[in-house]
Amino acid sequence: MSNPLGHDERFQVISILLSRTCPDASWSHVRRGFYELAVSGPAPIASEALERIAGLYAVEKDVRGRSPEERRTVRSLKSRPLIAALEPWLRTKLGLISQKSKVATAIRYALSRWEGLTRFIDDGRIELDNNTVERSIRPIALSRKNALFAGSDGGAEHWATVASLIETCKLNDIDPLAYLTDVLTRIVNGHPNRDIDQLLPWAYRMQELKAVA
Repeated sequence: MSNPLGHDERFQVISILLSRTCPDASWSHVRRGFYELAVSGPAPIASEALERIAGLYAVEKDVRGRSPEERRTVRSLKSRPLIAALEPWLRTKLGLISQKSKVATAIRYALSRWEGLTRFIDDGRIELDNNTVERSIRPIALSRKNALFAGSDGGAEHWATVASLIETCKLNDIDPLAYLTDVLTRIVNGHPNRDIDQLLPWAYRMQELKAVA
């Protein structure tokens, strides 16, 4: 089956999904551990760790919005050396401090997830952290109690599908109500099953842009 999605739309969706394949391997989570130590008082190791992580985010700022291939190329040139220097630095510092200290805990947190944390270097589709996903699912998480009354497993699956469509609409700057109303109307009026991908939010967005142009 041909894929109607453009290059940028596929990248947008894939980059978000892949960030959830290893949800605890997020540089924002690693950074948070060191940040909490640095703001509470003098913490030279935590402060330096923050500076090194900031270097990674500076690279990401430059490549944001580029294609996966471009991101991978730039990350290989700029982020890989930073990562290569950061791991031995963390291990060295860990060997010099009390293993019961909070900074040791923060370092172990990072090292234990190193494979997931560094996966982004060789795959331009993967984000440095999962902040986009966490922001997107926050409304769903806040309404988790409502899902308890879905009535059945099937009802819960339908609720999850609708919730996913709504949040994907928001990511693509589409009004969820207008989208669902239009798409359901098209389906009722006989939209071909073979072309159902054309009704997914990112493809729907492209149709809107073409209409405006």
